[in-house]
Amino acid sequence: MVEHPKDASSALGNAPQDWHKSLTLATSQSMSEFDFLSGIDAVPPTPILIAPAPVLRQVAREVRAEDMAFLREQLPGMFSAMYKAPGIGLAAPQVGLGMRFALVDVAEEDAPREPMVLINPEIITDSEQMAVREEGCLSLPNQYAEVIRPESIRVRYRDLAGEIIERDADGLLATCIQHEMDHLDGVLFVDHLSTLKRNMIMRRLAKEQKLGRR
Repeated sequence: MVEHPKDASSALGNAPQDWHKSLTLATSQSMSEFDFLSGIDAVPPTPILIAPAPVLRQVAREVRAEDMAFLREQLPGMFSAMYKAPGIGLAAPQVGLGMRFALVDVAEEDAPREPMVLINPEIITDSEQMAVREEGCLSLPNQYAEVIRPESIRVRYRDLAGEIIERDADGLLATCIQHEMDHLDGVLFVDHLSTLKRNMIMRRLAKEQKLGRR
């Protein structure tokens, strides 16, 4: 993203013991998001796909415990791509990975970074109160529109250590998480707009891409 009740075990992929067994075998691997930011400015960014790339319309599969070593390998390039864009969120399908995980960091530009990796996320509650916020997307460069979403949510996900986390989010963070989770189901922010507005944005994007503008 650019700024301008279910069963936990089944929904989050694999039984808990499978995750911990797999991750125990990789204890030398970093388990904190901050471990992947060391020297991030020198890391080549992973290329971000632009709509209408087919993978952006596919439903991503759950991350399994045995995927974690591969997932960790992808994080430096993905964080680099997100920060250099610049953006505040990036989902795996946006870099061609059909897996249910996403990166989020809504920290202010001059503030310390607050990276999050959400693995197999699910929204377990959301507020009746809605909020309107302008959204953009790294896969739809230079395109923006106001989108209506729940103002606050409670999200459940696995972290890099395989632990199940529940977190309350509101404001920009809630919007960003919902935006990135949409990507995991093949949904773009323009799908929340009227057909007229969506078609207008997609035509404008296609024209700009044809002209070579990013």
